Amino acid sequence: MANGTVEFQSNGRTAQGYLSVPESGRGPGVIVLQEWWGLNAQIKSVADRFAAAGFVALAPDLYHGESAEGAPDKAGKLMMELNIAETERDLRGAVQYLLRDDRVTSPKVGTIGFCMGGMLSLYAATQNPQIGACVVFYGIHPKVNPDLEKLQAPVLGFYAEKDASVPPSAARELQSKLKELGKSVEIYIYENTDHAFFNEERPEVYDAEAAADTWRRTLDFFRQHLTEK
Repeated sequence: MANGTVEFQSNGRTAQGYLSVPESGRGPGVIVLQEWWGLNAQIKSVADRFAAAGFVALAPDLYHGESAEGAPDKAGKLMMELNIAETERDLRGAVQYLLRDDRVTSPKVGTIGFCMGGMLSLYAATQNPQIGACVVFYGIHPKVNPDLEKLQAPVLGFYAEKDASVPPSAARELQSKLKELGKSVEIYIYENTDHAFFNEERPEVYDAEAAADTWRRTLDFFRQHLTEK
């Protein structure tokens, strides 16, 4: 597995991200989107896990060098200060970077995000037809309102029963809206879990069983929808 920092163009400026490539040297492309903490070691490890599973994974640095590891107040500030229009261009640049990479075998890329990144995963999929599959983990961002009518990619969503910030009712409402619009969507709500249950660096909420199940479903989903060129 090869990994490290890469640069890509985003609306006339240079953005950075963490790229992880499988040992085979090629595979379908996946964009991994950070929680509100920033592009930290845990998100990089998720990209590495995708590479180990045969995907070329890029985690763009949406905070452009800033991080709020372990500081919720700063994380909230960075999240709220995020310029959504510029972020969308960063995400579009990340998609284009992968699709131009000869090591990426899929005609479209997948997106997956957690918390803030979960909502941005859905938002990016509504803005970019070159996203062929979208995974949302308990997505939330008060400034992001995806135009669901524009969505073309199938959606897989994971939510927590005890999540106060993204309650099951919000997950069911999203599912209903997407189905009413004729979109492809699968939503799973995990019993006795809380927000960020996938993050092994958060022992107070991490749920190993739910994390393993969502990972299996995610890999199956991406393998189904990201066919080779």
